[in-house]
Amino acid sequence: MKIQSKSFLLAVVGLVALGLFPVLVPNPYYIHLVETILIYAILLFGLDIVVGYTGQVSLGHAGLFGVGSYTAGALFFKLGVPFFLAVPAAIGVTAVFGAVLALPALRVTGPYLAMVTLAFGTIIQILINEMTFLTEGPIGIKVTKPIFFGHKLNEVEYFYVVAVLMVLALVVVHRILKSHLGRAFEALRDSPVACDCMGVSVYRYKVYAFVISAGLAGLAGALYTYSEEYISPNTYNFELTIMFLLAVIMGGRKTRSGALIGAVIVVMLPSLLSDIELFRKIATVLAVAVVGMAAYNFVRKVKTVRELAVPVVATVGMAVFSFQLENITDWRLTIFGLMTLFVVYYLQDGIVGFARDFVARFAKPAAHASVKAPSVKVRAWTTPHKATPAGAGPLLEAQKILMQFGGLKALNQVDLHIARGTIHGLIGPNGSGKSTMMNVLTGIYQPTAGQVVFNGQTVTGQTPSSIALSGIARTFQNVQLFGEMTATDNVLVGLHHTYKSNILDVMLRTPRYKREDAAAREQAASLLGFVGLTDLSEEQARNLPYGKQRMLEIARALGLNPSLLLLDEPAAGLPPADLPELMKMVQKIRDHGITVILIEHHMDVVMGISDTVSVLDFGQIIAEGKPADVQSNPAVIEAYLGSGAEAH
Repeated sequence: MKIQSKSFLLAVVGLVALGLFPVLVPNPYYIHLVETILIYAILLFGLDIVVGYTGQVSLGHAGLFGVGSYTAGALFFKLGVPFFLAVPAAIGVTAVFGAVLALPALRVTGPYLAMVTLAFGTIIQILINEMTFLTEGPIGIKVTKPIFFGHKLNEVEYFYVVAVLMVLALVVVHRILKSHLGRAFEALRDSPVACDCMGVSVYRYKVYAFVISAGLAGLAGALYTYSEEYISPNTYNFELTIMFLLAVIMGGRKTRSGALIGAVIVVMLPSLLSDIELFRKIATVLAVAVVGMAAYNFVRKVKTVRELAVPVVATVGMAVFSFQLENITDWRLTIFGLMTLFVVYYLQDGIVGFARDFVARFAKPAAHASVKAPSVKVRAWTTPHKATPAGAGPLLEAQKILMQFGGLKALNQVDLHIARGTIHGLIGPNGSGKSTMMNVLTGIYQPTAGQVVFNGQTVTGQTPSSIALSGIARTFQNVQLFGEMTATDNVLVGLHHTYKSNILDVMLRTPRYKREDAAAREQAASLLGFVGLTDLSEEQARNLPYGKQRMLEIARALGLNPSLLLLDEPAAGLPPADLPELMKMVQKIRDHGITVILIEHHMDVVMGISDTVSVLDFGQIIAEGKPADVQSNPAVIEAYLGSGAEAH
């Protein structure tokens, strides 16, 4: 509650400062400077969705910015289209360009995505330069300030228009990122595989993020056109692309305040780097500050000499180098690149993250207490499934599954029949093919041959997200949580399928969205209660003990409301004293009408609760039946203990 009050107070102070700025600082130059910062902030809000939330590196936003600028400029220059129509048109056209770029580009990741988006930005600049019939080429396009009802806006009036649109963009982006859409964006960055297996299509939501980001770039471009009253192709160059990326990283990803700080960097840094004397002063002050902080951290034994050496040498070297330069213009891109590397390695959470950590370090430590979750009604977890008597027919059938990696047959003609309403144990030595079978059943692997039939429907060839939404949920052998998200948010990703609201509902916070969100949060609270994590609901998943992370994975999987739950070594990391509680939990899940496939190395767990046990060895089923029968099977004993077991 205190955090919300602080945020509200800061928002009010910011709005008041924004409204009073032209009054307190009537100089047109500074008004225009802040206006440009606000315009760039809109673009960075969108770029942060792609870079900060989905974890994709886009070097094409300068091109998208240019598309928005020239759409508005050409409509005004060629057709005399008014501001109220030109700006929405710029948003729409740029969003379409973003979709056209995203659909093929987001099938690749990492440096390949960066290369594709960089090529897009270069192509856009060339097209702007060459399509003289539309863009006037190198000559550029001249426009005037918007005319509202016969009145042409002056600089101050247009400043307020930009300020209002920036605030609206901030609110819209904040609402999107705090909704199920934002959780989907963040989840696909932390673990794309887990995201797909929660029914959230990684590819689809990457495209959504890119289109939203492109729309904001279009809005910023249109406002920039009217602000500058002149646009030319040289504005949208590679240097601007690097500046945008540097601004998001340096300001602080996943924060709107970081985007605002980044916008200040975009506007101010080129000016600072154009004055050699000013650059020398800044480099010297920065070097002194870094040396001072390094000395403090060394004395306090916070950092080692090795950790401090690189930032100290880099900043001192830059200060010394600045006095050797006579002209800084040719070195600007080099300096931008070095700054980006420095920030990526030593300021990963940006200026906002650094400031937050710095304040937290010196803040008075509060008494240890669990973080209180928002007021949510907690009830016992229930599902719509009715308990199904064992023997009612197979829920899942794997028929002649062959999974081949080159010459290795990880699964060789495996048949698996899972009866409804049962706990089916799947055991075998390490490397026997258990996790491979899990990946085949959930669509992560497409089998070389054979098919999987679930609930009477063939699911072979479907995407993991489609299979998840059909009613198959899973946990992972290696924990795949969304580390930077809270326990509650992790479970809400599992409940993503319960939201039917569209992006307009999210932006306007319609009653439908509020009802769905309240219901999802109530269900998330009940699931966390079911696995014993109520007191840790607002803790980041990466900070939980390993055993608790396992429990959180189960809660998240149950959020899908599955008919079949695949548990991959859920007892791993749990102390022996907690195993009976886990066994009871799995049995309760079965009693709720959810069929369970259990992979586990703790034989006491598997044999104690399984109705049927199948044994894999070298990719083949070697035994199947009741737990007692499997335990005494000679082939199983040999697989686990070796061929000499009977001799002893």
